[in-house]
Amino acid sequence: MIACLFSGGKDSTLALHKAYELGAKPDILITFRSANPESYMFHYPNVEFTKLQAEALGIKQVIVDTKGVKEEELKDLEKALIDNKVSAIITGATYSRYQADRINNIAQKLGIEHIAPLWHIDPFEELNEIARKFNAIITSVSAEGLSTDLLGKRIDENLINELKKAHEKYHINMLFEGGEAESFVLDAPLFKKRIKIKSAEKKINGMNGVYIIKEAVLEEKKE
Repeated sequence: MIACLFSGGKDSTLALHKAYELGAKPDILITFRSANPESYMFHYPNVEFTKLQAEALGIKQVIVDTKGVKEEELKDLEKALIDNKVSAIITGATYSRYQADRINNIAQKLGIEHIAPLWHIDPFEELNEIARKFNAIITSVSAEGLSTDLLGKRIDENLINELKKAHEKYHINMLFEGGEAESFVLDAPLFKKRIKIKSAEKKINGMNGVYIIKEAVLEEKKE
């Protein structure tokens, strides 16, 4: 059983696509619903709408609840892998040793393969591929240099230029592995339908902000 650790963000969705290209087609998506907005391992905003992404992909999804307590949440991941008889796990890890090392340790303990097709990918290469092939939006910002005006905006050439400027001035991680921002994918090459947001709201607290999807539906793709 091949599983993809799936948050609905740009990294896990791109990793899933690249795994397909490598011939590692996932049988299930494992999505964690964290009670902790500050989870070190799992995304928090808009996790409920990953169900639409799973339906668009045509892949079975397993949603696992976790309290999101640092280190303790790793036990929840290990249990999910065991319960679902996973033989290989696909992740969107790029540079974070915190995440990669912990998943590698669990994979080694369970004797399963960890597939990380984005590991040490060039940030511009990833972002440009997302801009060309995906419709991915920013759903949270929490770093100096990232304006809350970015909330809800698509990752495109203009937004990449803004990220580049913020990186040069404030040294943010352009792929957000330090929690600088989060994203959500509305459309991708493997999606049979695309997601349309019908209503959403922004919650802003100082320089931090979250884009909360209130209602969304699947719709047919236009040729």
